[in-house]
This record gives sequence, structure tokens and C-alpha cells, in this order.
Amino acid sequence: MLDYIRDPAAIYRESFATIEREADLARFAADERSVAIRMIHACGMTDLADDIVIAQGAVRAGVDALGAGAAIVCDVEMVRRGIIRSRLPADTAVLCEVGGETARQQAKALGTTVSAGGIEALASRLAGGVVVIGNAPTALFHLLEMLARGAEPPALIIGCPVGFVGAVESKEALIAHAPRVPFVTVRGRRGGSAIAAAALNAIAGGIEA
Repeated sequence: MLDYIRDPAAIYRESFATIEREADLARFAADERSVAIRMIHACGMTDLADDIVIAQGAVRAGVDALGAGAAIVCDVEMVRRGIIRSRLPADTAVLCEVGGETARQQAKALGTTVSAGGIEALASRLAGGVVVIGNAPTALFHLLEMLARGAEPPALIIGCPVGFVGAVESKEALIAHAPRVPFVTVRGRRGGSAIAAAALNAIAGGIEA
């Protein structure tokens, strides 16, 4: 038998104790700290704390919106699948159109990716909702373009696209867009669906607080 920890509770305790020991969390407010810890836990990199940016009031805005049953708009299915539904009101709509025909049509008309087309396809559900982007920089860029054209803003943007083309720039554009819309992001190339979903789940965990 290999020697490793099998007890789920022990694994949980040691994982979060490691994050507390190794990550510099001093600059985060109490509600932000829990979000940052969950994002770090999702990727296993404690230095992610240095790149996490949480706009002032963003966590409270997300808790209030989710608690009121706001729709959640996701850029890809991996994000949608990573969201823990039991932490949300029972009738919360968790939406992703990336695989739908409307998204493909929008992408073709706009000359962009299907992920961005999926955000356009859900334009009517953005106002007051929570947008979670964990994969596609084009989806985040397009969302910001929609807001610049006068679209009603969501209550919160979790913008953590990952990659080598556009990821850095789209997240810097999100930061520059503040303070119109509260946001959570990770500077640099890192990001991903697991990190984005973890941020949403951490915020949803505060609904009953």
C-alpha cells in the first residue's frame, strides 16, 4: 500500500493550512480572503495570491445578487459544471450558450469566437446578474464592449480567462473598467474554469452569512 492521507477531513484541513502558511493574504478583507483561498485551492499555487484582484465591495455585491436569485452567465460549460448548485437559491438560472446555435450565429455575425457569441446570446440576462468567465479572453473583451455600448451591467464579473493570447490584456481591461462593475480577476496568464468557479462558489457560500 502506498502511504498517503485518505481521510477527506484531514486532506481538507491540511490543504487549507498549507494555503494559510504559504500565501500572503494580508491585504485581503475578511470576505475577500475566503474567495482568494478558494481560488488558490483550485489551482494549487499559493503565489496566485499576488495576482488576485478583488474590487472593493465585489464580494458583497456578489452575495447580494446571488442571494436575490440573480442569473449566472458562464462563458463555457466547464465553468457551469464547476458551480455548486446547493449553495444557490433553488431557482437560480446557471446559463451557458457556447454550444448553442444562437452562439454560433452571433459569433459568425460578429467575427469572433463562439464563447463571445455565447455572451452576446445571453445579453438579456446580464443586467443585475453574475458573469463568470474562466476560459475565453474574447468573451471578457466582448462583455466589456457590450458595457461600453450601454448594456445594463451585471452585479459582478468574475473574469479569469486563461491563456497566452488576450488573457493578460482582457483582464487588465476589466481592471481599467472599474469602478462601474465590481469584479474578481487574476492578473497575468493564469486563470481557468476551476479558478473562476471556485471564486463563484466561495461568494455563494456567504449567502446565508
